[in-house]
Amino acid sequence: MSYTYIYEPVALKELKDSIKWYQERSEMAAKNFATEVNDKIRIICGDPLRFRNIYSHFRETSLKKYPFYIVYFLDEKERKVIISSVYHHKRNPKKKYRK
Repeated sequence: MSYTYIYEPVALKELKDSIKWYQERSEMAAKNFATEVNDKIRIICGDPLRFRNIYSHFRETSLKKYPFYIVYFLDEKERKVIISSVYHHKRNPKKKYRK
């Protein structure tokens, strides 16, 4: 049975800012980025333990065509994936894992 998902406010802001950045350069790139994020989240929700547990209770996976990680953790009781960050590869990795 698959999980549902929610974004933490910081992750949602990161996602919106990234889409806006791509839109300023190319509508197609922005659309493709959003599609890839959504596709990856569907995969995560289908099998949330599939991706590596990097730090504490956080798991992460990379997008294929865009330099971003999706960082998440699980609420097993509620069967939810909580997206904590949509994190660009070039940013300081110490700030990637937030509660």
